Amino acid sequence: MERLKTRPDFLRAAKGIRKVAPSVTLELCPTPEAAAKPEGVRVGFTASRKIGGAVERNRAKRRLRAAAAALLPLYGIGGNDYVLVARPQTLTRPFAGLLEDLTTVLHAAHSKLGRFTAGEPR
Repeated sequence: MERLKTRPDFLRAAKGIRKVAPSVTLELCPTPEAAAKPEGVRVGFTASRKIGGAVERNRAKRRLRAAAAALLPLYGIGGNDYVLVARPQTLTRPFAGLLEDLTTVLHAAHSKLGRFTAGEPR
């Protein structure tokens, strides 16, 4: 997985498909051709000041990074950019619940794309 780091990448993802769960918001868009790799998945993480101070925002992003590392290699579709946005429940939800929420929004976003991943109901 490659990381998204520049503002234009995050802004482009914000214009794409957005799915919301209690503990995470997923923004999904196709990777631009200049940065595209055939099976590459790019991912970015963000937490606004609504989440809390710097300590809480960093903790929320760490939890999102761990969840993404566990699920995106299994469910991510190459050639797409994923942005995970922290929500207030990102900090308090048990990690298993966070993984469940992320799986739910991934499946919903992929079905909106019209694509399915391995192990996903059609």
